[in-house]
Amino acid sequence: MTSADDFVLQLLHERGIVGEDIIKVAKDQLRSEGVPSSELDSKAIDLLVEKHYCTFDQIYQILSEEFNMPLASSLNEISIGDDVKNVVPEDIVRKYNVLPIGITNGQMELVVSDPMDMDTIDTISRIIGMPLDLRLAPPHTITEAIEAQYGLKGDFSSILDSSGELKMDTGKATEEEAPIIKYVQSLITEAVKRRASDIHLEPLEKRFRVRYRIDGVLVEVENPPKRLQPSIISRLKLMAEMSIAEKRVPLDGRIQITYNDKSIDLRVSSLPTVYGESIVMRILDKEGLRLGLPELGFFSDDQTTFERIVGMADGIFLVTGPTGSGKSTTLYSALNYLNHPDRKIITVEDPVEYQMTGINQVQVRRDVGMTFAAALRSMLRQAPNIIMIGEIRDLETAEIAINASLTGHMVFSTLHTNDAPSAVTRLVDIGVKPFLVSASLRAALAQRLVRKNCAACKEAYTPDKRVLQAIGIGDKEAAGMNFMHGVGCPKCNNIGYKGRMGIFEMFIINEELQQMIYEGRTLVELRAKARELGMRTMREDGVRKVASGLTTADEVLKVTMNEA
Repeated sequence: MTSADDFVLQLLHERGIVGEDIIKVAKDQLRSEGVPSSELDSKAIDLLVEKHYCTFDQIYQILSEEFNMPLASSLNEISIGDDVKNVVPEDIVRKYNVLPIGITNGQMELVVSDPMDMDTIDTISRIIGMPLDLRLAPPHTITEAIEAQYGLKGDFSSILDSSGELKMDTGKATEEEAPIIKYVQSLITEAVKRRASDIHLEPLEKRFRVRYRIDGVLVEVENPPKRLQPSIISRLKLMAEMSIAEKRVPLDGRIQITYNDKSIDLRVSSLPTVYGESIVMRILDKEGLRLGLPELGFFSDDQTTFERIVGMADGIFLVTGPTGSGKSTTLYSALNYLNHPDRKIITVEDPVEYQMTGINQVQVRRDVGMTFAAALRSMLRQAPNIIMIGEIRDLETAEIAINASLTGHMVFSTLHTNDAPSAVTRLVDIGVKPFLVSASLRAALAQRLVRKNCAACKEAYTPDKRVLQAIGIGDKEAAGMNFMHGVGCPKCNNIGYKGRMGIFEMFIINEELQQMIYEGRTLVELRAKARELGMRTMREDGVRKVASGLTTADEVLKVTMNEA
């Protein structure tokens, strides 16, 4: 019948037509009869129809709804004109078991039995040199109509079962052969090759847009035909173990693949829109966790300070910044740096983004009462040395984290603030007493990500003076700096940038700042004191990286626009 019989079985179950227990019984019976696993799904559908649990009409009705493809009716009453027969050769009609029924507005109306066999559909479209307007019908109905229109040809007994239905196991495609599966695989592997962090599949009114986010910038790639939209989305939802029948509410799932011997996780999110479900896949490459601190963007002096802070016995260390600023990567890299057999590390996350060997990771599940706070309470009974909380979002979580830090645990977490000193005021704003912040907070690190110059094509250049002035570089300072930018080459897809790194602002709490926090001093006063003690702003750290030729002044200006 189709190249995705497992998909049909799932639809039958999710639409309430055949119970999961019935499907299981059918498969168990077939296994006991020695049916190979490659044929199990197709034979199971045969058996369900034979036992009258469902009909082919029901199957094709739900396929029609799922793929938004109209059903063809009364094929035995259709008379196909010579103009149509001259366009679609008879051998093509018989080979692929398809039926051309008319030409409308320059499109061939074609009846097919497999809405997912896009390889065949595209082949026919190329052969006849005309776009297709597809209709759907059971295979035996198409076969009978072909016989009526073209005459009986050959012995059909080999492909018809005892009831006259077309056999379901007429060459089921393997994963490598199925066109939709091949497209989805190539979509993901190409994104990984190009170092994309996200894949966006966006249904628009007249097209199905696909974009990769590469180094923080969305880049549109070749779009698949709009008619493939339902098949591609259904395939991705199947891979992510999401319900393909539910299209009214947002869904989340996960896909795990191996590429070049690397384990890649994809966090999948679907969102219903006016023109269909929008899918975003976040690519979580575990190799990124093995980055050393210099690769994150730390110069040697900041690296030494960072290692000293995360290696403390107790207290809280916060990483701050907006969504997409690399906070999670920095924390995971810190955990990787600290992950030794003599330390017990537990994380509580929503969701668990990277699965790390040797670390106990807890997934938040609010539906069963496993909140950040509930997980934290249980974690403390596990006697960890280091705790990582995905994000401090409320007073309850903050208080438990602070109490943990005051009882001998090192706690890592993130906050959404624009700069590092604001972490103090954010904690106070959500209700934490200043004296508790003063006693527990060891440091806060604010960060942003800037694109790195492509090492293969970067060369010296003279930046725009206005941009240099905007980030605080005067003529005198510029004279001693090594300005570089990428001119574009195949290795960076002619962008000039390849990869990203952080620029940082490290707010380290000493006794003087502890006293100021205890007294409830303002953010302006805290920031002024930190600057007096030597804290560099993110822009100043960015200037150091511009001066070293690692990035451009434009990049630093773009991500630090909020700095005075």
